[in-house]
Amino acid sequence: MKNTSVTFREAKAKGQKLSMLTAYDYTTAKLVDEAGIDAILVGDSLGMVMLGYEDTISVTMEDMIHHSAAVARGTKNALLITDMPFMSYQTSVYDAVVNAGRLMKEGRAQAVKLEGGLEVCAHVKAIVNASIPVCGHLGLTPQSVNALGGFKVQGKGEEAAQRILDEARALEEAGAFAVVLECVPRALAEKITESISIPTIGIGAGAGCDGQVLVYQDMLAMYSDMAPKFAKQYAQVGSQMKQAFAAYKQEIIDGVFPAAEHTFKMDETIIDKLY
Repeated sequence: MKNTSVTFREAKAKGQKLSMLTAYDYTTAKLVDEAGIDAILVGDSLGMVMLGYEDTISVTMEDMIHHSAAVARGTKNALLITDMPFMSYQTSVYDAVVNAGRLMKEGRAQAVKLEGGLEVCAHVKAIVNASIPVCGHLGLTPQSVNALGGFKVQGKGEEAAQRILDEARALEEAGAFAVVLECVPRALAEKITESISIPTIGIGAGAGCDGQVLVYQDMLAMYSDMAPKFAKQYAQVGSQMKQAFAAYKQEIIDGVFPAAEHTFKMDETIIDKLY
């Protein structure tokens, strides 16, 4: 069955856990979708895992539209959520609605995600009023990494925890259909999940959330120098890929590949007639 923002809300009401993974291209999206994952997130994390940036700040609307459209072509059943990149919504409510609309029209997204709490509630409400589903994002918000002083767990103290809880309630009131909780303590994530009627999607926020999201390169161990604490590695795809690439190179050197079964035949008597 096709997943939508409505089925996400219904899942929480029924106590059904939700699964979400990132994807940034047609091939990966097709595999994720066929595995039955509930939602695909075209995250601005593509800046780091696809484009090689140090953070998400440099990602543009054109980047997001390009990758979102590719993912859409490989997705049939998963809900496709696309991140609004840095400065595509912070500048004004008007800009937020226009750029959310571009992600829907040009990027073929079915929902958009933006970071922030009270300061973006007016933006969320306006986007929702334009008939565009919105997913919120609280806790560690990577677009604010410079203001936060780095990639750090958020909400450990009483004041900080209360702020995140209040912001989750405000996002629900503004019309968000779900909210991502990134790198917040497990107990706080559970409190937020119990306090709002929309699904919480955790990443580094514990099993008490209504669902989970991971960057697929993290869960497939595709980076030998990157292993976030919250990301379980379900397969060692990175090392398998490197082994395959090295084997390919060696077989070329040894003359093993391509073998006869990888080539095409012809009437070779014709070769003798060529001049």
